[in-house]
Amino acid sequence: MCGRFVITTAPEALRQVFGYVEQPNFPARYNVAPTKPVPVVILENGARHFRLMRWGLLPSWVKDPRQFTLLINARAETVQEKPAFRNAIRRRRCLVPADGYYEWHTSDGRKQPYFIHPRARGPIGFAGLAETWMGPNGEELDTVAIITAAASTGMSVLHHRVPVTIAPDDFAQWLDCSADNATDVMTLLRAPEDGAFVWHPVSTAVNKPANDDAQLILPISAEEMAAADSLKPAKKTAARKVAAAAGDGGQGSLF
Repeated sequence: MCGRFVITTAPEALRQVFGYVEQPNFPARYNVAPTKPVPVVILENGARHFRLMRWGLLPSWVKDPRQFTLLINARAETVQEKPAFRNAIRRRRCLVPADGYYEWHTSDGRKQPYFIHPRARGPIGFAGLAETWMGPNGEELDTVAIITAAASTGMSVLHHRVPVTIAPDDFAQWLDCSADNATDVMTLLRAPEDGAFVWHPVSTAVNKPANDDAQLILPISAEEMAAADSLKPAKKTAARKVAAAAGDGGQGSLF
């Protein structure tokens, strides 16, 4: 799956890779969490555009968002069948720029976060689906979900699902929804090949969305992991106090 990701490429370099016409300026983010605005690339009137959308798709037919499940991911295997995604896969495909993401691997009852990134470094484009939700008072909210696929043998040691990454050569095909049909793009919805991505353990500080700095993606040693485990009981109370004081659930805005 994909529940947190990282955007560190400079804005102008990201613009060159994805080819959108806008020139947005934004800071590096090391702990992008669901429900917050994320950068999205879409195709409109033959040109690529940069948009901010809430991470967590809301289908247009939802009456009350508070009563609807937060859809941050869509499964590639069922995306054409599920009511929440079947229109978006045909008409509103998009790309979510990133430089890597986090995954939590459970072993012996312990959840250890890992930072996963392309072996070749550089930005990647997650396959995304967009929907615009309209509220009863005419308000509009652009939302997005990231498509996942079954992990390859190598990556399955961490988790059985991975975000789908669209290769730059396939950006145009993925974004072009003029045919109102997803048949030609379904072959793109596959896991990265073994060896394309690498990973390393990182600090459990990433567990808190309020933490957002370059230290989060640095590798930690087995000794550091053991030391962190020994401090967990003392940190739980402090963590609750920080979350309560944050006022926004501890999740800062992307921009």
